[in-house]
Parts: sequence; structure tokens; C-alpha cells
Amino acid sequence: MGETIFSLKQSKHLMNSTDAKLCTACKIRDAFFYRKYSGERLCRKCFASSIEAKVRSTITRYQMLRFNDHLAVAVSGGKDSLSLLYILAKIRKYRPKTTITAVTVDEGIKGYRDEALEIAAKTCKKLEIPLHIVSFKELYGFSLDEIITKAREKGLAELTACSYCGVLRRRAINTGARQVKADKVATAHTLDDETQTFLMNIMRGDVTRLAKQTPVSKEIQPLFVQKIKPFCEIPEKESALYAYIKKLDFQDTPCPYASEALRNDIRGMLNHVEEKHAGTKFAISRAMTKLAPALEETTKKEVFKTCIECGEPSTLDLCKTCEMLRQIR
Repeated sequence: MGETIFSLKQSKHLMNSTDAKLCTACKIRDAFFYRKYSGERLCRKCFASSIEAKVRSTITRYQMLRFNDHLAVAVSGGKDSLSLLYILAKIRKYRPKTTITAVTVDEGIKGYRDEALEIAAKTCKKLEIPLHIVSFKELYGFSLDEIITKAREKGLAELTACSYCGVLRRRAINTGARQVKADKVATAHTLDDETQTFLMNIMRGDVTRLAKQTPVSKEIQPLFVQKIKPFCEIPEKESALYAYIKKLDFQDTPCPYASEALRNDIRGMLNHVEEKHAGTKFAISRAMTKLAPALEETTKKEVFKTCIECGEPSTLDLCKTCEMLRQIR
């Protein structure tokens, strides 16, 4: 994440004093950002307004919120989740019946997660939003560090740290949202996250996950809190730039386990193609939307049972979370 902000400061998409032109939106202030895929040149104020307007339009288009929803916002302490929390807090002023609770997952990553928890707590206090913390240690009996240590001791090399974390974090966020009695949970998945996940699922041949990858999740089981993704059409670079402009405090230290992830390779490939062919990520996003109705037929065949160990919904007798925990015990 720190590299993202550094690259923004050095990016060719940022205007400098020698090539600045008037903002194409307000036609008053000098532009500082060139949005290559749309051809817009934007000043700081108009850029920030465009991000907020895009989030509002996404919420409206996909009917993400009702007027009286209690919304849980998954807050990691990074740029994307805190930018989303900040924008939703602004939207809340015009929707007084909508209430927000931030849900933060403490995976138990030594030397990394403590900073994020502190930043999340400070931001929530400033925005007057309650914060609810869900701990891996309390929920599963192990921190992520302990899980990875045990997995390596047992020679379970087929799964990376990110594989364990992805499954356990999703469960933890859903559990946290239920604990605060939220109607929906908002995650800060950006356009980059969505397109990366789409390509990863294609490479893995995982049609079921492809079908589930929508801006608003289907309400297929009462114990699943419906997920919404208000940032699904916001490029990651623009989310970072928004946080930078608004002077939001966020954690920019990368996760120590991040280098193991397949996502890093997909991210690099997509960014390279996007730089040469602006708009590629949006094209992939449109393809996802067009494929969704056809792929939805695959999820209708899924029958959810109750996990024999934890009682959570699962398509198998033993859910993936409990399967992973059994392996390391």
C-alpha cells in the first residue's frame, strides 16, 4: 500500500506545473490528475467529488441500501476501507435512518495488525462511528501467525497464508456483522480487487465463485449477512489518491504474508495491460456483469446444510473453515 501512494506521487497521471491545464469539470482550477481511461483532467476538489458521486451512483444503481439499514463496514485500517468509511459517513448525513458500525478483524499478525487497529479506532472516534473488533484468537482459538506456524510444522504447503486468511476473514466479517445485528456489510473491494478476483477464479476454473462475484450478494442463507461493494467501480489508484487528498490516516505497511499470494502476479499483469490499454479493467468489469445472469444458474443448484462442527451454513457436511482448523490441530 505504501508503494501505491509513492507511485501516485510520481505517476504520469498527476499533472505538474509545466503541463497543468484547467479542470475539465469546473473549468476554474488547474487540473492535477489525468484520468486516462475517460480523458478527464481534474482538480483536487472535482476529483474527490467524482469519487463520492461514483460511490453514490453505484449504491443507487445496484440498490445497495434501504433508508433504514444498519450497515456494518469492514474496516482493515488500509486506504480503501477508510476511504469507504469516510464517504459512507458523509452519505449518512443525508440518510439519518441509516446507521453504521465499523467491523475490524484482528487476525493476530505480529508487528502489523496493531497499527491498523489503532488507526481504525482513531478514525471511528473522529467520525463518531462505533467500532466492533472480531479476533481470530477468540473466534478460532488461534491467531493467523499460530495457524501458519502449525501449518508449516505439519507440512501443509499446499495452502498459502493468504488462503487461510481469506477463508477465515470472510467468516470473521460475517460473524462480526451478525454480532452487531447489521442488515448488510459493506466491503471496500475496488475495481482492481474485483477484476483480479475474476481472473483468479477463471484460472482456477472456479465457476461457483465466479457466479457469486456480484456488487450485491444474493441472500441465499439466513446466517449470511448480505454483502455490498460500493467501491466496485473505483480503481485502486483513485481510492489511494482520494485518501491522500482527504489526508486520511491509514496503514501503508504491506502485510508480511502478501508476497505469497497469486493475486500479486495478477495485479502486476493487469496494471501493465491497463497502462498500455486504458480502460481494460472496466472492460473486464462489464464482462463480469454480462456473465453474471448465466453463471447464476450454478449457484441455484447449491444446497446449504449446517456444518457438523460449528453450525454455520455450508454446502458440505464440514465447512471450509472447520476443515482448515482440523488440519492444523
